[in-house]
Amino acid sequence: MTPKQVLGMVSDHQIQFVDLRFMDFPGMWQHLTIPAWRLTEETFEQGQGFDGSSIRGWRAINESDMLVVPDPTTAFIDPFRPHPTLCLICDVRDPITRVEYHRDARNVAKRAVRYLQQTGIADVCNFGPEAEFFVFDEIRYESGPNHAFYAIDSVEGHWNTGQKSREGAPNLGYKPRPKEGYFPVPPTDTLVDLRSEIVLALERMGVKIDVHHHEVGSGGQCEIDFRYQPLVRAADVLALFKYVVKNTCRKHGKTATFMPKPLFGDNGNGMHCHFSLWKGETPLFAGDAYAGLSEMALHAIGGILKHARALCAWTNPTTNSYKRLVPGFEAPVNLAYSHRNRSAAIRIPMYDPSPKAKRIEYRCPDGSCNPYFAFSAILMAALDGIENKIDPGPALEKDIYDLPPEELAEIPSTPASLEEALAELERDHDFLLKGDVFTEDLLQAWVEYKRKHEIQPLRLRPHPYEFYLYHDI
Repeated sequence: MTPKQVLGMVSDHQIQFVDLRFMDFPGMWQHLTIPAWRLTEETFEQGQGFDGSSIRGWRAINESDMLVVPDPTTAFIDPFRPHPTLCLICDVRDPITRVEYHRDARNVAKRAVRYLQQTGIADVCNFGPEAEFFVFDEIRYESGPNHAFYAIDSVEGHWNTGQKSREGAPNLGYKPRPKEGYFPVPPTDTLVDLRSEIVLALERMGVKIDVHHHEVGSGGQCEIDFRYQPLVRAADVLALFKYVVKNTCRKHGKTATFMPKPLFGDNGNGMHCHFSLWKGETPLFAGDAYAGLSEMALHAIGGILKHARALCAWTNPTTNSYKRLVPGFEAPVNLAYSHRNRSAAIRIPMYDPSPKAKRIEYRCPDGSCNPYFAFSAILMAALDGIENKIDPGPALEKDIYDLPPEELAEIPSTPASLEEALAELERDHDFLLKGDVFTEDLLQAWVEYKRKHEIQPLRLRPHPYEFYLYHDI
């Protein structure tokens, strides 16, 4: 859409408000709303001013004035607002120089695409993320100086087989056992209609959906996969996807979370990322090498595996991420590649023999990431592998979970904690600085923010399980 077409949309749909949205540093959508009459063609050039000092990880108060500049191609009508509201995703710029703000994640993604095109390697980088989530009926949590707890409930939770339902109706069972939520039909799958409603809302906004289903976890784990998109658009759509999932669930008195590991003893929420490069209409990852891949694709795998430990600082950026990335459980912590084998960090899907379907699936990431940062970092690692012809080594065809300890010890693994991932990023980040895609200032700000606001506060607080272990010591 052009700015003029967006204004026509405002008129045709009798829009009353325009919501200007952007993503903060950690990866949550923020917004400010203006009356529809204030949106003009000039707004798409001049932007709208706001105070950036209150946005996490951004500017100090002495240089807080910033601009959000709407992208007309992102326009959609919000289905959850009672007053007709049109939404626009924005880039953030400096109000004096008018240049892209270097810590704005969407600008990083745009620089990554520009760098890709400058290399001449490819024109387009496509991503298809599979963001898993849980739908709960209730979640409570609190942390004080003398207490801490969380409590989650779901009508599907296997822990409720012996409980009366909240409404006083009889308990009819049909609750997925741990790790057995993949793919029972109703009545065990109570969320099929909710997922269908989410799908219909997304498709009305122009998002093409491939499939939706119940996921492995008991207690309401779900997955809805949307069609792959070019990098920036894929991150835009993922933000929209999370917004629609959360608000549809809220409308039905439920709550959705993309938190990587909300439940102990069951599967966590991953976000497997399908990734490919194209030049014009030509898919560059199809060839006659291993699993139908091209030499370029193998070098891309080599780059991702080489930098995977540093990538985790972007793709698995929360302390909770490493409750999911645990050896011996469902997450792909071992840095290897294979076709069909889901125990490898990188898998080559074999469903479709078409060259256009040829891609690699990076299985480590989770939905707690800022997608603009995560997708850009994956692309930069792949490009480093292609530019330097990094050999990924032999593929691993065995089930990694059943390997003897001596063989498993030879396979590198993901970091065991966010602290370790940030240290890896400090050690290995030159590949991210090419083309000024990421900057030293941004990298330093990311590491400092994570250590100060996430790692240190968690380190200072006693954990409830520590009382089980140590109260009587």
